[in-house]
Amino acid sequence: MSKQINAIRGMNDLYGDQSQAFDYLVQTSESVLKQYGFQSIRLPIVEKTELFARSIGEVTDIVEKEMYTFEDRNGDSLTLRPEGTAGCVRAVIQNGLAHNQIQKLYYTGPMFRHERPQKGRYRQFNQFGVEVFGIESVDIDAELIALSARLWEKLGLQNLELQINSLGSQAARQSYREILVAYLEDNKSQLDEDSLRRLESNPLRILDTKNPDMKALVEAAPKLIDHLDEESKQHYEDLKAHLDDLGVAYVENPNLVRGLDYYNRTVFEWITTELGAQGTVCAGGRYDGLVEQIGGKSTPAVGFAMGIERLMALLMDNQLIHEDGGPDVYMVLAGDSTKRPGLIISEQIRENLPDINVQMNCGGGSFKSQFKKADKSGARIALVLGEDEVSQQQIAVKYLREDREQEMVSWDQLFSLLKTVLTQSK
Repeated sequence: MSKQINAIRGMNDLYGDQSQAFDYLVQTSESVLKQYGFQSIRLPIVEKTELFARSIGEVTDIVEKEMYTFEDRNGDSLTLRPEGTAGCVRAVIQNGLAHNQIQKLYYTGPMFRHERPQKGRYRQFNQFGVEVFGIESVDIDAELIALSARLWEKLGLQNLELQINSLGSQAARQSYREILVAYLEDNKSQLDEDSLRRLESNPLRILDTKNPDMKALVEAAPKLIDHLDEESKQHYEDLKAHLDDLGVAYVENPNLVRGLDYYNRTVFEWITTELGAQGTVCAGGRYDGLVEQIGGKSTPAVGFAMGIERLMALLMDNQLIHEDGGPDVYMVLAGDSTKRPGLIISEQIRENLPDINVQMNCGGGSFKSQFKKADKSGARIALVLGEDEVSQQQIAVKYLREDREQEMVSWDQLFSLLKTVLTQSK
């Protein structure tokens, strides 16, 4: 026997309940986004490596340690996308969608990072991304946060905490960086190995450390919020006022900095305590300079990304998946002579009643085994077609979820009965 080939560690198959949770989450997200006027965009999985180095930042953990990068046959350095925003920005520039236009876009698909797999953190993971281009005012920041809050409500998710902060302008952040580095240098003996590495390359990320031994040091550090430029201060105050008006509760977290270099002004995260260390399920903010940085004309932009696997875990743990897509009707067939008329009737139901899902038993089997399959499928009705029924052009209707007597109807009556029983209750 040949040796079994398994999936790469951290790259998982989704099937059964997981696949159902994935589809439900994506479909629900799309329905909410369409309420807000968003349109989908489909993006390549592979991009030129320089796109991510230029946008994410060459000294970030993603670029330094986590990207799947390779050289193709032409000698070009290519990378499996570690996140979606850079590719979306590249797409709107290349296709002339950014300058002097408003674009409200969303996308979904796999991202790739080479890191230690653990619950809520995988080497191939899926994200749902939302990006807006061409709006500078704070109302779009507030609308995106309100949109995400509405999505949690529609999904039935509770106990998610919204944390917000402002990173100010690039100039203000550079001035603050010097103040922070001076403070950290004075307390260098208290820094862990990871923070020492970041001290020169990306000191703001030290504020986001998960090391409990550094909690006191970080809490005592100078706050970026106290060193904002005036325009960013006003933008942040306006954001809070908008969220107050909308009734969206939030917590101000002055140490929320996000891990990517391109953010400015508004940053936010939705946090849960139900997933252990990987508690961030949605995060985003403004990146007004990124379009110009990648080669386009100056364009304000804001967006967020949701971790699909993490949200799936919350939905499944809290039993919030609404079963959908299973059959309403299961066709039970007795005898070889019933297969062709059973197939014809099934197709006629789909044609005349497109809102009703029909599953026909294929492959034969006893009545008992077929009814077991019908019950397991979740169907509300079993249609039973035997040789006698075929000769009389009738079909038996058995109710699997209701206390109703089985009845026999003609093929002509079947459609109106199914419409009355099933479609009015959908």
